[in-house]
Amino acid sequence: MEFVTGATEKEVLSIPDILEGDYEGKEIKINGAIHKIRDMGDVVFVVLRKREGLVQAVYEEGATNISRKDLCEEATVEITGAVAKEERAPHGFEIRLKEVRILSRPTEPMPIAVNKWKMNTSLETKLDLRPLSLRNVKERAKFRIQEGIVRGFRDFLHGQGFTEIRSPKIGARGAEGGANLFRLEYFHKHAVLAQSPQFYKQMMVGVFDRVFEAAPVFRAEKHNTKRHLNEYTSLDFEMGYIDSFEDIMEMETGFLQYTMKLLETEYEKELEILEVTLPKADKIPQVRFDKAKELAAEKYNRKIRNPYDLEPEEEALIGQYFKEEMDADFVFVTHYPSKKRPFYAMDDPEDTTFTLSFDLLFRGLEITTGGQRIHEYQMLVDKMAERGMTDEGMEQYMMIFKHGMPPHGGLGIGLERLTMKILGEENVRETTLFPRDLNRLEP
Repeated sequence: MEFVTGATEKEVLSIPDILEGDYEGKEIKINGAIHKIRDMGDVVFVVLRKREGLVQAVYEEGATNISRKDLCEEATVEITGAVAKEERAPHGFEIRLKEVRILSRPTEPMPIAVNKWKMNTSLETKLDLRPLSLRNVKERAKFRIQEGIVRGFRDFLHGQGFTEIRSPKIGARGAEGGANLFRLEYFHKHAVLAQSPQFYKQMMVGVFDRVFEAAPVFRAEKHNTKRHLNEYTSLDFEMGYIDSFEDIMEMETGFLQYTMKLLETEYEKELEILEVTLPKADKIPQVRFDKAKELAAEKYNRKIRNPYDLEPEEEALIGQYFKEEMDADFVFVTHYPSKKRPFYAMDDPEDTTFTLSFDLLFRGLEITTGGQRIHEYQMLVDKMAERGMTDEGMEQYMMIFKHGMPPHGGLGIGLERLTMKILGEENVRETTLFPRDLNRLEP
């Protein structure tokens, strides 16, 4: 009888294996997809695409077990050959081919040139052919950076004593209110797709004190803009026993600092491919909502039209103001009007027309909404009554406050927006693997 031990050694090496080992002049095996073939006559350069990057192999007629005509781009192969130092090749080495084993062959030519450094095609074409366009080195690098952001979020919060949770994405009602709900039939009952994990992460503060989640949320907004998606990934956390909503801003600042350092050290190659300069997060200015509007209006001669919310143009101007005045990439805008915040937002005791809440603007775009929540049952009931609300359908949520909850608060970060601004992209679909918007349900 044989057993699976989880420790089987493979003959096939990875790029880090070769870089870390003493393989120069030695014969090795490596696999990958043929990304590009450059035929120079007597010598053919065969570039393999692997998860870690590109590998250059050298084919010479008569020195390899197969004919040149058997090689084609996007075929997957396992090659055997000797490692040779070559500074001009990716990673500083190449492989002199001895054997090529074809694992699979494409049946059609590529509809787009994924092996070009920059694909000269429209965003819509890239999205229509998303499983293929993501094979492009630069396109792929975007989502390695996005992986690093989520990794930084998880690692940092684990280090701060947070517990990761998984909340349901089908519910009886929305957490944010409003009409932007995807409704569905659920075994002859009405249900909705979750706009936010808000209620559940508050419930879990009563269990674990500090919780976080990285998961999809759904908004049935009929927007067709460069900043909106109907399904996006929200990086959420909620923390109990806070002294003020500023504790939440401090925690987010720590996450950003940790993550930028992680990207700088472990995603250097992707940052170089995309020519990205990481933002500064060593200290982030904060400004009240009403003051922020005044500063932008005065400096850029723009009339304040909406006293209760920030318009996209105002966000951009506030970001521009703090970049010009303080060289800041981020700015916390605090104390949003109660009228524009959900019922569970804690009002400022000094002026209840404002809340103890904030948005984080990054290079002129809102990427985070957060704040302190109401944690006392009667206060929550009173605020709901003021808004003409009842607790119908929210009995499970209201239960936690009847049985005691600590002062708490949290936030939600839009992952795709954060990635977009880090990479300097203009459209959030560029940093969404498979976007869902008004017109797109596939691929």
